[in-house]
Amino acid sequence: MCGIVGAVSSRNIVPVLVEGLKRLEYRGYDSCGVAVYDALGPKRARSVSRVAELDAQVRETRLTGFTGIAHTRWATHGAPATHNAHPHFSPSNEAARIALVHNGIIENHDALRAELTAKGYVFISQTDTEVIAHLIDSLYDGDLFDATRAALKRLQGAYSVAVFCSEEPHRIVGARDGSPLILGCGTGEGSAIEGECFLASDAMALAGVTNKIVYLEDGDAVDIQLGRYRITDRDDRPVEREARTVNAHTGAADLGPYRHYMQKEIFEQPRAIADTLEGLSDDGGAIGPWLFDPANDGRKAAAAFAAIDSVLILACGTSYYSGLTAKYWLESIAKIPTQVEVASEYRYRDSVPNPKTLIVVISQSGETADTLAALKHAKSLGHTHTLAICNVGTSAIVRLTELAYLTRAGAEVGVASTKAFTTQLCALYLLTLTLAKGRGYLDVEAESKELKDLRHLPAALQSVLALEPQIIAWAEAFATKENALFLGRGLHYPIALEGALKLKEITYIHAEAYPAGELKHGPLALVTEAMPVVTVAPNDAMLEKLKSNMQEVRARGGQLYVFADAGSQIEPSEGLHVIRLPEHYGKLSPILHTLPLQLLAYHTAVARGTDVDKPRNLAKSVTVE
Repeated sequence: MCGIVGAVSSRNIVPVLVEGLKRLEYRGYDSCGVAVYDALGPKRARSVSRVAELDAQVRETRLTGFTGIAHTRWATHGAPATHNAHPHFSPSNEAARIALVHNGIIENHDALRAELTAKGYVFISQTDTEVIAHLIDSLYDGDLFDATRAALKRLQGAYSVAVFCSEEPHRIVGARDGSPLILGCGTGEGSAIEGECFLASDAMALAGVTNKIVYLEDGDAVDIQLGRYRITDRDDRPVEREARTVNAHTGAADLGPYRHYMQKEIFEQPRAIADTLEGLSDDGGAIGPWLFDPANDGRKAAAAFAAIDSVLILACGTSYYSGLTAKYWLESIAKIPTQVEVASEYRYRDSVPNPKTLIVVISQSGETADTLAALKHAKSLGHTHTLAICNVGTSAIVRLTELAYLTRAGAEVGVASTKAFTTQLCALYLLTLTLAKGRGYLDVEAESKELKDLRHLPAALQSVLALEPQIIAWAEAFATKENALFLGRGLHYPIALEGALKLKEITYIHAEAYPAGELKHGPLALVTEAMPVVTVAPNDAMLEKLKSNMQEVRARGGQLYVFADAGSQIEPSEGLHVIRLPEHYGKLSPILHTLPLQLLAYHTAVARGTDVDKPRNLAKSVTVE
């Protein structure tokens, strides 16, 4: 959500800024804009359409400049409208000298707005961002870096900003606190020109421009100029931050034979899971603490795992559902008490900290604001054993945790998560096996069988993907509906939750999931002939109970759509539609059953004509509370 790109160069930087925004489109946005330094003052172009329209606007107006900032906005304060789109100027008239873009939320913007209005500043937007621009302008006395740092000290909330001033060409000031911002250094290699400096909210924005990245810390401010930069910390002390070589993924831009990124990413799951499991060897010692602590040969992880007596998983959205699935695994296989909490709720309630708890934070991007805040809150309570499961090795969450397991899903462009979810499940299953082994619940023979099953996963997933034609037929029926129920039991209840989430995210059909046994405690009142009921029906110990729940639906005239395993003895009949998965996969079954639910949501969205990859109101990386 919300993307920033900025650059100081000796060349026209507008094409680089616009291309950077295109690379950030996957994060989700509802408006976009670019501003550059011009001898007559800041010039900008803004749009409430896609970046492609902004690009056309820039070309038509021949916007050029050597210093510039650009932004994709996901609306928080103020509707998606041109006057609310970034960059914002101050003063808000022809005499503008400050141009600014901002990610995050400023909590004291109302008080600052009143103060600045009393000083004569005119607001043309409803955003909290315009407050920052006017505040910096009010404090400006010839040095943009000083004015920006002084303004930041008055802000309450989370932010990353990039700002330039028409009185100081070839200079941009950036800062972050609770929202990601990186510095890119031009090296003269590839597309970069020696001495160029860049700012961005994501290294993806700078792919193909520079691979020398500096990750700013919370409280940092950075002053970039042609050929040099400087960084100060929260206390205004000069600091050095390590420059890393980061090769951001660019291959995701190629759709190949697929119609949408979501479809492409669904079909990439066998490869993504094979890559995520790449660290496993063939011998009996394949599973162990070293998987979560490769830099220290597993010693730090081994010590942490030996010291814990419980697990607390913190996550949001799809990642939360992966955590709910893991709870079943951790308690049944590793015999360790496990709690799962929505990250946005955890930090705002009184909890009872247990220093022997392993805190597991799960995030696709590693920059999810609520999960980051929950992690910091847990650490402030004295939790020292922390583990990140994440798809981005350079992210804030990975840098803040003691241990990490990096999923290798690759870049995920579609807003609705697919391969990130299933690779998270794989990582959590490996954590389960590692803890089970350390606690004496996984012997050599059992470990060998688990390894065999894990290695078979990519092939098993490929077989499930072959069911796509049958699922397309179901999607045609679903496209005419406005409500749906999803049912699952035990280990597969969280998968039903994820299936309902996928359907509502991209089709805009209202969908809810329930443990099947809860039907008679309320949801059964919703069941009619017009209500499709999707059922996850693996051939496990809960199957007979689930069949009874299905009969409750049929008795009320409901239409059942069942994803069943081979050997489940569920046969299609009037009002009972069945798609059979090739095999039952035991405790790993949730991973296989996820794919048909993803395909059902995807093809229903296609049939309804929605924007599959960029569903309304949603963002890929949620970096605000």
